[in-house]
Amino acid sequence: MGYLRRLLGFDHTHKKRRQFNTVELKVRMDCDGCELKVKNALSNMKGVHSVEINRKQNKVTVTGYIEPRKVLKRVQHTGKRVEMWPYVPYNLVMHPYVVGTYDKRAPPGHVRNVETITAPSSAMKEEEKYTKLFSDDNPNACSIM
Repeated sequence: MGYLRRLLGFDHTHKKRRQFNTVELKVRMDCDGCELKVKNALSNMKGVHSVEINRKQNKVTVTGYIEPRKVLKRVQHTGKRVEMWPYVPYNLVMHPYVVGTYDKRAPPGHVRNVETITAPSSAMKEEEKYTKLFSDDNPNACSIM
């Protein structure tokens, strides 16, 4: 009977497995006490495998069978200002020195993780004007406007 219940999806005793995640946070820490407070809060959390803190970069890396939202909430309960790690290596971004992406406070070799950057409409029109001059069908031909 139990096999049939599981087969039909009526078995509620089966728990959903958690995935092994790495969560990176930006936490403002000024002293050893701040660092210890954050580390103790995260180390006592169920499913945490390791906690690494780089106080110079204000970066906390947590690995384990955890949910990012719960890790963020746990650090918020310590009273520290926290956000998800906003930086990525600059070679992963198409235009790393665009206004929304470049950040002076980012660690060396990193820029803000901006998924979509919208260019001004006048720049797009200018770019379209030049790309329409050439033909992919006949690379030796061009049109003069």
